[in-house]
Amino acid sequence: MSGHGLLKGKKGIIFGALNEQSLAWKIAEAAHREGAEFMLSNAPVSQRLGKLEGLAEKTNASIYYADATHDEDLHNLMDAAKEKLGGIDFMVHSIGMGLNVRKDRAYEDLNYNWYKKTLDISAMSLHRCVHHALKTGTMNDGGSIVGLSYIGAQRTFTKYSEMGDAKALLESIVRSFAYRLGKNGIRINAISQSPTKTTAGAGIKGFDSLYEYADRMSPLGNADAESCADYTISILSDLSRSVTGQTLFHDGGFNNMGISDELIADLNEAYS
Repeated sequence: MSGHGLLKGKKGIIFGALNEQSLAWKIAEAAHREGAEFMLSNAPVSQRLGKLEGLAEKTNASIYYADATHDEDLHNLMDAAKEKLGGIDFMVHSIGMGLNVRKDRAYEDLNYNWYKKTLDISAMSLHRCVHHALKTGTMNDGGSIVGLSYIGAQRTFTKYSEMGDAKALLESIVRSFAYRLGKNGIRINAISQSPTKTTAGAGIKGFDSLYEYADRMSPLGNADAESCADYTISILSDLSRSVTGQTLFHDGGFNNMGISDELIADLNEAYS
């Protein structure tokens, strides 16, 4: 797909790209296509797991490894972005990890130290990123911030467990910041994406069944990572200059459904 210059002249930071399956990876490719200049950031441990250098080379981006749960790391990252880019016009938060989910701990028997870390990594880190972008004067007026979420923030998906709490907190942070950031013309929104076959998704027990369920339920089927990236670009661009404080569903219409003919047929077959 050729670009339309939707982010031409804009500069930003994209958090969370790990490999080619990552939503943040696809968003970075789309942002580059649309003319943006940006820095990529992920936790230092991701250097052992990911391929960020390849993405940086492909998109002419610089990399700054930072732990988004550490204030000093984020402060230094924002200073580096200010020096490198002269300030930023957008920020993408695609960070999440459920420690209890990965260890298959039942929701009613959570390890609370892991629980706190999950909330810190997956939600409070958004607050920290925004806080330090403002405190350092790195975020330009009129900018746009997007956090990636999932409908498990609003509905119970049992295997999603503590991550539902984390995404609910993330969406609340978006709403709480919207009014405050709006005084400087800065927008902040969450995008609630379909189940997507990423490294993070693979860590959820029963993910394949969840993916198939959502695909059969949704009028348009699951939204893929590339279309999520395109939608994110539209929210980062000036085309959405009056949209803020929202959880925007990008899920093929799943959020509007109760049950579909496909699922009814499956249930009839299973119980006949």
